[in-house]
Amino acid sequence: MSRRRTAPGLRHERAWWDRGADVVVGVDEVGRGAWAGPLTIVAAVIPRDRRVRGVRDSKELTPAVRERLYDRLAGWCDAWAVGHAWPEECDSLGMSAAQRLATQRALAGLDLHPDVVLVDGPWDFVTAPGSTGGPEVETIVKGDRHSLSIATASVLAKVTRDRIMVAEHEHHPEYDFRWNKGYPCPRHQCALQGYGASAIHRRSWVFMDHLVWTGQWRPGTAIPAPELTLF
Repeated sequence: MSRRRTAPGLRHERAWWDRGADVVVGVDEVGRGAWAGPLTIVAAVIPRDRRVRGVRDSKELTPAVRERLYDRLAGWCDAWAVGHAWPEECDSLGMSAAQRLATQRALAGLDLHPDVVLVDGPWDFVTAPGSTGGPEVETIVKGDRHSLSIATASVLAKVTRDRIMVAEHEHHPEYDFRWNKGYPCPRHQCALQGYGASAIHRRSWVFMDHLVWTGQWRPGTAIPAPELTLF
């Protein structure tokens, strides 16, 4: 019989609040392993004295539950913001640098000066190499299961990116983005073999080198990187 996981709490946040930190931000990403679409980061600042029931790591929630939580969390947060690294940026920069770029965009969107950033995972993707004077960063393995701030960012990031991919399905129905959200799966792979890569696919995946490029960049979406060429 499996043991039910406990809900993410405020142990990490309270430790920093007790040390005098005012603005504690939870950060999480979604889309790093996708074949198509953006890498999305959300930075979230949650209240100290009010809670929202049902918050979990977004991967543990059904799409319907995540959608119901989204509006509640968006209104509950003291502040939150989203940052994206678009497919051509993921290709040109590499995933680690793209993740740092999306994080910088999310933090900048808060219009607050973070004292501490809580990060899901073992890697600090907030601090730029060689930089000084930024916020404290705490890396937390499985942070979306332990930190309410990170779990909140996880849900907001997942729903935000999922909505982008559902909208892209209208432009590229052959890839079934409505269901796979740009992630690897057999149907997505078959579509790539049959139709080639679209404008929102990441060309830096090695197997993409052997696919036909069919994408046309659309104004108002991602800006094409100059190093991407048609072939």
